[in-house]
Amino acid sequence: MPAHKAFFPSGQVCNAQRVTSEPVTPAQPGGAPDLAELAKIVARQRAELDRLRDQAATSAVVERAKGAVMALTGCTADAAGEQLLQRAKAARHTLLEECWITLGGLAPAPAGRSGAREAVDIGGPGSEATALEQSAVPDDVTAALARLGKALVRVMTPHDLARCLLEHLGPDMSADAVLIYARRPDGGLGLIGHAGVDDTLAAQWGQVPPLSGMAALDALRAGEPRWLEDFAADERRYLLIGDPSDRWRSRAWLPVLTAGPAVPEVCIGVLRGRAGAFTARDRAHLRGVTRLCAGRLRAFDAPPERSADAETDAVQALFEALPVAAMLLTPLRAATGEVEDFRVQAATDQVGDLLGRTGEEPAGRRLLELRPALAAEPLWRGCLRVLATGQAYEGEPFAHEEVVAGVAELSLYTARAAPLGDALVVSWIRHGSSDRQEQRLADLQRLGNLGWANWNLVTQEASWSTQVFSLVGRDPAHGPVGLSQVPELALPEDTPALTRAVDELLHQGRPFDVPFRIRTSGGIRHLRLAAEAVADRHGTPVEVHGFVQDMTARRRAELALVESERAILTQHDVLQAERTLASRLQHALLPLANRPVHLAGLRVEVAYLPAQSGVHVGGDWFSAIELPDGDALLVVGDVAGHGVDAVATMAQLRFTAKGMVITGSSLTGALARLNTLLLHSRDSHASATMVLARYNPRRGRLVWAQAGHPPPLLLRDGEARYLRRPAGMLLGATATSVYQEAECRLDPGDRLILYTDGLVEHPPDSIDRGLERLAEAVAAPHGDGPGSLGPLLARMLPDERRDDVCVVDVRVPGGQDQ
Repeated sequence: MPAHKAFFPSGQVCNAQRVTSEPVTPAQPGGAPDLAELAKIVARQRAELDRLRDQAATSAVVERAKGAVMALTGCTADAAGEQLLQRAKAARHTLLEECWITLGGLAPAPAGRSGAREAVDIGGPGSEATALEQSAVPDDVTAALARLGKALVRVMTPHDLARCLLEHLGPDMSADAVLIYARRPDGGLGLIGHAGVDDTLAAQWGQVPPLSGMAALDALRAGEPRWLEDFAADERRYLLIGDPSDRWRSRAWLPVLTAGPAVPEVCIGVLRGRAGAFTARDRAHLRGVTRLCAGRLRAFDAPPERSADAETDAVQALFEALPVAAMLLTPLRAATGEVEDFRVQAATDQVGDLLGRTGEEPAGRRLLELRPALAAEPLWRGCLRVLATGQAYEGEPFAHEEVVAGVAELSLYTARAAPLGDALVVSWIRHGSSDRQEQRLADLQRLGNLGWANWNLVTQEASWSTQVFSLVGRDPAHGPVGLSQVPELALPEDTPALTRAVDELLHQGRPFDVPFRIRTSGGIRHLRLAAEAVADRHGTPVEVHGFVQDMTARRRAELALVESERAILTQHDVLQAERTLASRLQHALLPLANRPVHLAGLRVEVAYLPAQSGVHVGGDWFSAIELPDGDALLVVGDVAGHGVDAVATMAQLRFTAKGMVITGSSLTGALARLNTLLLHSRDSHASATMVLARYNPRRGRLVWAQAGHPPPLLLRDGEARYLRRPAGMLLGATATSVYQEAECRLDPGDRLILYTDGLVEHPPDSIDRGLERLAEAVAAPHGDGPGSLGPLLARMLPDERRDDVCVVDVRVPGGQDQ
């Protein structure tokens, strides 16, 4: 076939150009070239090289498409190029897009056509429908697809393709990730390209078994896109990729279609973090993207043929003869010289399983294409180190699940890498049962911080594990010590007990388990030696085996626990003494009457119940007294905190409030002065809430004020309601607090409840719920008689009270008793 010229969308023939050098004029005679000018020239030459590189890649794509048309129609190269131009114009494509679509239309040859490896549908998959769809595609989508067609010429691998698609779709439709899956021989899927997801997630979803409930498999089987736009419904129908699964709220899975009846082999997933449907524009855009990607996926260069040199042949022959997992790798270097990947030149059958590619042939493929997550694993770093140093690498043992006789079991492997010329030989050594036992013993000693020891009493030989030398701080070069010399390792005060235990073991065969201490460079270490004897047929000990364990951390924890217990007991005694003192002060300051009292024509009953949990006494209080002018003063308050300080503050507020009201202060004036008192008290952080109420029996008038306290509850004619609170900040909060009074009339038969928050606040219920329950309890009929608080408290309080409770129950005689 003669050489062909490259056709471009303009219809013009582009001839190759040669990169020319540009002279650099010195800044002055005999001087050096101007650096800024030199940098500009370098930048222009680089841009020219990039342009020529893209032009060459574009020309290669066009030539492939022309060859496909010529193979089908038998036309000349110029006629094939003209056909492509006409079809691009009719479908509103660029020539490059049409070439990609044409290459994507390659399909397996039908049976009976020997000599033809591929058939070509030059119209692409669904060409007539595609032309109709394209006529309705928005201009911005057409332009975006044209840009993508140009970008695809720089795509060399499926990973490059995923990154290219994410760069293209991210700004356009808020795509956050792109996944490309290919069908595996077993019917499952393998992840061949990804962008926007980390290697860990890619490794987790690198292999998808042929199960139902996977949207990508569903799309491939049906040959139709799957639009996942309702996350709740999609989560019930499909197993969603992601950790967590709601990381992407909308997804699209599109099969890459080819011509003919062949089932699609590749599916592209576009994942978005935002919820919502894919618009008609988005769907048209994504369908156009998959048509272009079909050509790019078919046009990927096949892996280069493996070199038939003597080393490769020898290694391959060796691989075929030995039942081990091994492969020969050659490095693939970037322009900077750094290794960016490895090519698998030869591999045994077992390698595919260890790389997570069961049933696939690794030879000829890139290593990171087979296992993308390998770049973050120790084996990758080991391979790079072997290339750099020439020294062999051996990794840590790792567990791998494999199927043996139909049963899954874990096997232990160690990966090794060794240089072979400019290549690497990587092998995996499967450990036998004895190796696994040794590894388990080593793991046991490391995790338990112990080591084994053995003494032969006949030959006087001793053997220790490496861990014992480390525990006792002895250089292994000096060898182990005899059993009779072990007590000499201990501190002098621990030597007698250890010596006695060893003597009893040697002479009576009695096993022992003795703690002792040794001095090391790191300080005192607590050890434990447990040993038993093996006797001959006469009962004479002939061998002793045992173990040494480091108990330092445990002993320190025990000592810390003992100290903590002592501190707790001491603190408990202090708190208990404080509680006793506070309780005595409280009882002295808050004398409780055994029966209701009568004040200014009111019947008043008081109840105070201390908290049942904790050792502190609270600061709740009350006052109910008759003033010199015949009025009644009713007070309920609550000091923040517990203990002696709270009781002292309570006493200060209780007596000061009574004194100020008795001497003529108004209720609001008293609250303002009490607020100032707390702000300037010894404990500047003290605060309290309070209700002050004054009842005039002659007018049946109740005037009250409050400072951050729950409002009184009024029961009248069987209906309970809370009084509207006047303004008032809690005491001790701010110097600018303003207090106001409120007034209400009390009629015969009325009942007024003043209380602290311990009556209505019971977590986890809110205080609003507690206020509702109090109103219900007060309004409910009861049969204990009119002056009893018993039914109310029984209904309101839980089995264990977390806070003090103070209640003042005020009744106005007359009418029907409440």
